[in-house]
Amino acid sequence: MIWSKHSISSPSRTDARLAGWLSVAAGLAAAVLVLIVLFLLHESWPVLKRIGWLRFFTDAAWHPSEGLFGLAPMLWATLASSAGALVLAGGLGVASALFCRFYAPPSAARPYRRTVALLAGIPSVVFGFWGLTVLLPLIVRWQPPGASLLAGILILTLMILPTMALTADAALAAVPKAYLHGAAALGISRSGTVLRVVLPAARSGIIAGLLLAAGRALGETMAVLMVAGNVVQTPNSLFDPVRTLTANIALEMAYATGEHRAGLFVSGLVLTGMIILLAVAALRLGGARSHV
Repeated sequence: MIWSKHSISSPSRTDARLAGWLSVAAGLAAAVLVLIVLFLLHESWPVLKRIGWLRFFTDAAWHPSEGLFGLAPMLWATLASSAGALVLAGGLGVASALFCRFYAPPSAARPYRRTVALLAGIPSVVFGFWGLTVLLPLIVRWQPPGASLLAGILILTLMILPTMALTADAALAAVPKAYLHGAAALGISRSGTVLRVVLPAARSGIIAGLLLAAGRALGETMAVLMVAGNVVQTPNSLFDPVRTLTANIALEMAYATGEHRAGLFVSGLVLTGMIILLAVAALRLGGARSHV
């Protein structure tokens, strides 16, 4: 093999300069994340110092003016809405990717992918308006009051579905062609190839995409605020009005002062911790991805 003067084993001066700038950019990104966490800790510290972490998960209600800082109902509402959306969007997203990759003709698959990518760029407030004017009246006919955990789940499903579909499609595209050729040589049907060869090989990428979609679901504010009802209570059914942590911050930060304000920053700290855990899990899955 003939190696060029500037190969991978002997990077050029331009490559070294680019690597240096990329290292600086990566360092800045990490520094921004650390500064955000430190800022949240600083703003949360007055109330954390006085009452500690445990009260935020054991207090009976959220009434900061009365010294009650219970985040548990909103935490459960956040987890329930995100989990429900992930179940729906995960199945639909993988089905969408399989359709595009193995069943749809190329003339239909290409515009379909572009449509899904366009859906990912729609502002969340537009989803909220649609939910408020179309979805809630439909739910009211079934079970009042309409604004509920179910509405939040359905809106979140629509919002994270493009992320799930596109990441699943990328994971399926990364499966080596040799796997498909081998399955065809063995006479395995298309459905058997998809279920027993392709999906297991793409599993880690699909799970990583699911975790990324979960991060968006946990952090969504405006659309959920508009359709979920904003009642601080632990949901006992899909039709109960709920308030998520993000909606609580958006609703109360404008007038909160003192420990009330610090308690809202604790909410932000809890959300940030959850997002960081999801990002680390997605990174580990992405780094461990293999087709063995």
